[in-house]
Amino acid sequence: MAFRLPAPFEAKMKSLLGEQFDSFIQSYEQTPYAGIRINTLKITKEQFKEISPLALEPIPWTETGYYVEEGVRPGRHPYYHAGLYYIQEPSAMAPVELLSVVPGDRVLDLCAAPGGKSTQIAAKLAGSGLLITNDLHPDRTKALAKNVEMYGVRNAIVLNEKPERIAEAFPEFFTKILIDAPCSGEGMFRKDEDMLKYWEESSPLKYADMQQEILASAAKMLSPGGRLVYSTCTFSPEENEGMIAAFLKDHSEFSVVPIGDSEWFSAGEAQWLEKQAELTGEGANSFIQETVGTGRLWPHRVKGEGHFMAILQRDGDLTDYMNINEVEIEQRSEARGHSPRKDKRNAGHKHGRSQNEQGRKGQEVDSLEPFYEFVREQLHLDISAGHPVMYGNNIYLSPLPESRLKGLKTVRAGWYMGQIKNGRFVPGHPLATALHPNEACRSVNLSSADGEAVRYLKGETLEISAERINRKSVAEPKGYVLVCIDGYAAGWGKWQHPGILKNEYPAGWRWTSI
Repeated sequence: MAFRLPAPFEAKMKSLLGEQFDSFIQSYEQTPYAGIRINTLKITKEQFKEISPLALEPIPWTETGYYVEEGVRPGRHPYYHAGLYYIQEPSAMAPVELLSVVPGDRVLDLCAAPGGKSTQIAAKLAGSGLLITNDLHPDRTKALAKNVEMYGVRNAIVLNEKPERIAEAFPEFFTKILIDAPCSGEGMFRKDEDMLKYWEESSPLKYADMQQEILASAAKMLSPGGRLVYSTCTFSPEENEGMIAAFLKDHSEFSVVPIGDSEWFSAGEAQWLEKQAELTGEGANSFIQETVGTGRLWPHRVKGEGHFMAILQRDGDLTDYMNINEVEIEQRSEARGHSPRKDKRNAGHKHGRSQNEQGRKGQEVDSLEPFYEFVREQLHLDISAGHPVMYGNNIYLSPLPESRLKGLKTVRAGWYMGQIKNGRFVPGHPLATALHPNEACRSVNLSSADGEAVRYLKGETLEISAERINRKSVAEPKGYVLVCIDGYAAGWGKWQHPGILKNEYPAGWRWTSI
């Protein structure tokens, strides 16, 4: 072990694990496992296996995740920049699998940055339904928004809000909710030694108070019959089984869906709570046994880091909530005493006004016609199901009407289309990354094998003959071109005579790893 674990942590784990402690400690001598998850919004598993530059070993608890060899740098390949896979710790792929997302779900990822689990949810939605992805910390939402855009997600809204404010706006709205809760991070000591610097003996109790508040807000947002998955990357029972037992005590309409003991998932450690009744509070003893149905991934039992997961089901019939409209959702919520905020949505919320009102104080745009003209002339894309939303000159295609976001700190109102400058529409990079090649009237294919793709990703101007521009419904090669890497969209270029492709790849996204 190249680092020293905190003595109080070792002593606590020894008392909890008993005879398993030696195996647990020995796991810290192993190199952390690395993984990638295929982005099925852009490519199927079968297609990726045919072109993969990496040796792949399946991760058993997810269909699209694979271990990669030690020392391999998946970020040093054009396919990463084209959004074909996400680099993710293997255990972190498990919570979304337990959420059982299906196309059409309305999903909330409440503590989402940097966005790995959000992109996994989006892939399972397959372009239908809704994903609202949120993080409380403004700086972290930058990475969250970039990952949503890089991986071609069309039906996501990115928020920077407190859970209780989202609960006010969306009572009983979501069919699935993921809480990958802020935690003491004990399960990440092997992977990220920096976590050791911030750990204190009191850390589990400090985070438990925050987790309890987050769970309480989430309970208000879940539809009857809906599913909530709570997860942490820590070992402490205070933040895990104890949190679930205390939640069940206060929310009789919820129950644990058993994960089941298996080759990978270990059952919840209910006996730890029985020894420490103060973890769950007075009167919670009857709920302790339910926590056996929660699950853990232990680093001495699986090829991954430490993770805790609990599936919580709310009473009711979810099928009754899947296809009703928002007015009916609000009416049913009000009947249960959960009235969504209305007039107060804009009150006293500086950033909310900044996105929805102050943005309009800039240059006013009277019409979306330049955007619609670009769609008609440059794309084969049906946008009729979305809601065009303008913040200043920026245009988003939102899965929700603009009124539903009033007063909320909205980082991305939906799929970013671009902006209107001097009466002309300029397409944004996220519009390109979510397109398929057949949806663009002009496209060009760059090979990952000959260095041309890397030159594009570095921001270089390329010499591309007119014959290489694939054209659908347009006569001229001149104009905006969807740049693809081995057939997968990566960004925009602008073709000009006599054979110059002006690079439109954003400076902040450019290849810097070589």
